[in-house]
Amino acid sequence: MQYPEPIAQLIDSYMKLPGIGQKSATRLAFFTIDMADDDVTAFSKALVSAKRDLHYCSICGNITESDPCAICADKTRDQSHVLVVEQAKDIMVMEKMKEYHGLYHVLHGVMSPIEGKGPEDLNITSLINRLQKNPDMKEVIIATNATPEGEATAMYLSRLIKPAGIKVTRLAHGLSVGSDIEYADEMTLFKAVEGRTEM
Repeated sequence: MQYPEPIAQLIDSYMKLPGIGQKSATRLAFFTIDMADDDVTAFSKALVSAKRDLHYCSICGNITESDPCAICADKTRDQSHVLVVEQAKDIMVMEKMKEYHGLYHVLHGVMSPIEGKGPEDLNITSLINRLQKNPDMKEVIIATNATPEGEATAMYLSRLIKPAGIKVTRLAHGLSVGSDIEYADEMTLFKAVEGRTEM
């Protein structure tokens, strides 16, 4: 027996989310059907609003409602340091620690030959432009994840930036190899930033 078309479409939509298979998507679809009408309306409005009202900061690539984002617009932040992360969600994790007060730059991924992602597919050109335009820049902290792809991206960035005379450091491996920044606790992140090493 096949599901009615609206349920089948809802299941297909949930399956487009990362980590959601057929069983989870089916469970979510039936949960959604049982939700109150107001909750479903609010949920759909939140989805549309997130897609319509959010965009990437033209300076750092962070997700924002305004351009530039609040971090780039904050002149009290340390303008001599920029911390490079893979995804915008990594900025929120770093900000929770409340110990880093510099700028950020989001790559929107890492180099991955298997996925066909090279340097030209990442937000690297705008990083280099930022560094060239900021004579006060002293250090670039590379905070890509401790994965083979993250390490390769970090090495590529280091070779690109160091000739400009800017110090390039990498987060210390207080983060376990193979782990993602978003799942690390605040103390581990603090130790990783504190113990960063020059590349």
